[in-house]
Amino acid sequence: QVQLVESGGGLVQPGGSLRLSCAASGSIRSIYTMGWYRQVPGKQRELVADITNSGVTNYAEFVKGRFTISRDNAKTTVYLQMNSLSPEDTAVYYCNLWGHSDYTFSSWGQGTQVTVSS
Repeated sequence: QVQLVESGGGLVQPGGSLRLSCAASGSIRSIYTMGWYRQVPGKQRELVADITNSGVTNYAEFVKGRFTISRDNAKTTVYLQMNSLSPEDTAVYYCNLWGHSDYTFSSWGQGTQVTVSS
């Protein structure tokens, strides 16, 4: 069983910054990709950014130049540094891990609310 624990969400003013963290634990033999998705009510969950085991990053167009995904040396914690936040970034942010234990799996965190408002 794999657990993803997210932290760092909250309320921030437009133009502000937040840093999200996601720590993975459990039965993981290898990690293919860790990433961040977001969802607002009535819309599909969408990719924000992800990072492969080899360190290749991928960003949605709407966050390029503002958000940065990174991870720790153990590769089990992923971070999302969010700068220049706008009200359109308000959403629940979910951490995702695609990896392998006894089988290939995709695991989700519980989500953390990010609200950008003055």
